[in-house]
Amino acid sequence: QKTFLACLLVLSVSVAVSNAACYFQPFKPVNPGDEIKGCYDSEGELHEFGSEWKTANCLECSCFRDGISCCSTYATPVGYDEEKCVSIFNKETCTYEVVEKNDHSKTCPVYGMVG
Repeated sequence: QKTFLACLLVLSVSVAVSNAACYFQPFKPVNPGDEIKGCYDSEGELHEFGSEWKTANCLECSCFRDGISCCSTYATPVGYDEEKCVSIFNKETCTYEVVEKNDHSKTCPVYGMVG
């Protein structure tokens, strides 16, 4: 029974982590007939068609001929004691850590992840 519960826990965490939030932004030429040379990201940098990049906000983006597709690379913790604990996002690792509000050296149990 313990083995079954362990497998179920691993499966639920892996499904939640792989369920990224994505969006697609189609191109809107300023003038009809304008040639689109690639994808401009939110910083104004041009990316070639077929290229991929990671943003400072932990999104993985791809440039297609009809627009830009971006997906989050992280999952947001849910189902933890919000009165006792706080989630802290680390932009360097693109991960959340859930710790006690009064002592950030102590982690809190998390029962689910979304995103």
